[in-house]
Amino acid sequence: LTHLIDAWVLRQAGEEWVAHVERGDGDGAEARWFIRVLGEEKSVFTVWFMLRQRSLFVETYVLPAPEENAAQVYEYLLRRNLRIFGMSFAIGSEDAIYLTGEIHNHHVCDEELDRLLGTAYLLTEQCFRPAMRLAFASRFQG
Repeated sequence: LTHLIDAWVLRQAGEEWVAHVERGDGDGAEARWFIRVLGEEKSVFTVWFMLRQRSLFVETYVLPAPEENAAQVYEYLLRRNLRIFGMSFAIGSEDAIYLTGEIHNHHVCDEELDRLLGTAYLLTEQCFRPAMRLAFASRFQG
């Protein structure tokens, strides 16, 4: 699988909306790749792919912990989770918001990798600004 993902990640480097791709070895046997994406709503964000023993885990940092309206931010994102296939918004250990997904290694293929990257891109672009306006409302007033 690492060879399949290596080849797929390298092909992403040719896309105009991709700023950088890289592979790094994580803790132990976990291989990691990241794709730095150029967005419009969120100018730059990174999609991590982590190959575990039985699954491929995907993670994107969406925004820092809300300073205001935390309940509204979480409600907005949880309601979005109902309409998302294969990924979901989550709260990280530092209360930041992440978008995560996981598929079994048997399902890893170019099409599924495309879907995961596309979903991470689309959801980050769609949800970043509304979530930021809620989470940091006083900074957007004026």
